[in-house]
Amino acid sequence: MGRGSSAGRSFGRVGRGGTVTVIEDRVSRSYARTAKITFYVVAIVVGLLAATITTSYLPPIAAVLLGGLIGAAVGLLVAAFIVCWPVLRVLWWWAPEIGLTLLAGYGWVLLATHLPLFGRIIILTVLAGVPAVIPALRSRVKAIAWCVITRHRLRVCFNEFIITNRSGTLPLILWARPTRTGERVWAWLRPGLSLADLQSRLDKIAVTCWAASVTVEAASDSNAAVVRIDVKRRAVLTGTIETPLLDLVDNTDTPTTQRAAHPVPTALDLPDVPATSDDNQRGPSRTADPDAVPAPDAARAKPTKTSKSAKAGATGPTAVPQPVNSGEDISDWI
Repeated sequence: MGRGSSAGRSFGRVGRGGTVTVIEDRVSRSYARTAKITFYVVAIVVGLLAATITTSYLPPIAAVLLGGLIGAAVGLLVAAFIVCWPVLRVLWWWAPEIGLTLLAGYGWVLLATHLPLFGRIIILTVLAGVPAVIPALRSRVKAIAWCVITRHRLRVCFNEFIITNRSGTLPLILWARPTRTGERVWAWLRPGLSLADLQSRLDKIAVTCWAASVTVEAASDSNAAVVRIDVKRRAVLTGTIETPLLDLVDNTDTPTTQRAAHPVPTALDLPDVPATSDDNQRGPSRTADPDAVPAPDAARAKPTKTSKSAKAGATGPTAVPQPVNSGEDISDWI
């Protein structure tokens, strides 16, 4: 693991001296300082605990010495893991490529030990040609390849323009899987970065990931550091999506409803609407005639006048006022 001549150079860049910087200087210093503190804390705690337990079986001096050795060994392992974590994180980022390279190398060696060159060429042609010919396999391979590409593009986003903490540690990209619209990636944010910081840079993330749009949501109700990033490359509403719910409906025993066909009115003209059974019971259909002339005011019925005895408070049923007839049949409204 070489380091460049200046701090701040990221993975994959060549320094002035010809060395390749795998881990940034400030990240290495931060993890080294954390590993040193962790070593002393773990060694003291584990050593005291081990010494306390072993005093029941060994003399006190031997128990203290054995507890110190156990504490130092455990603290050294924890500190070594912390120091190596930046390198392990880089290996995790490139795990698909490393795994595919190892698998291809092992397969080629295995074929070379059992088959001649012509046989190896035929097998490689079949392995590469079948996914290219079958559309389902080809789309699946493309989806997995886009997942790998998206993980690297998100790492570029975190490294270039998304603010991280002072030590320079980047968020950990956990996993990625294909979806109908693109890819879905889970990430573990580091201290100094929040969900709002990612949501304020969705346009830049979409440009970096070569996508149409990007959405970021919380992936856990109890841990705000785990987020879900949806990279959308295509719109599924323009195509047909098959659903398994239709197969769960049994259409063989479903009764069919017989309905009589009625003529559909072509305009809002009431005489064209056929009379229903309720209208036949009440009498002939009464419709408003737009050409009918309203009755004159003199022909309108005058309201009946109550007698003076009724006004004086005579006993008897109260007279119900009769509605004024304006020339229209209002019997249906009473």
